[in-house]
Amino acid sequence: MATTAASAAELTERLLAATNSHDLESLVGCFAPGFVNETPVHPARSFVGAEQVRRNWAQIFAGVPDLNAEILQRSVDGDTVWTEWEMRGTRVDGKPHLMRGIGIFTAEAGRWRSLRFYLEPVEQGGGGIDEAVRGQLTR
Repeated sequence: MATTAASAAELTERLLAATNSHDLESLVGCFAPGFVNETPVHPARSFVGAEQVRRNWAQIFAGVPDLNAEILQRSVDGDTVWTEWEMRGTRVDGKPHLMRGIGIFTAEAGRWRSLRFYLEPVEQGGGGIDEAVRGQLTR
């Protein structure tokens, strides 16, 4: 089954709906068994397999019971979907949970085949841009 832009867009909506309804089975069903997750900024976090997706999201749903996701922007080109996400809620310890970033998904046969993942916790406070640049150059 060839993946079209329309089917890739629909898969994005299924993933968002499963995330916001905390439906672990539907969420995992969006990913191919041999799904490849690449995390270029944290290479050791990359993994293969929908079962790791299940383990990750079971922990996320348990740790942030009111998690809500929003796709801020997206661009669909054939079987590839670029998405900008915001995920927010309250952790079980009462602290706020806020993550933002980009996911570049590739679909095949109605499931996600791969993802380049750039989602990170939002830093509250901290220094400005000058301090950040200096910090990157002095590590």
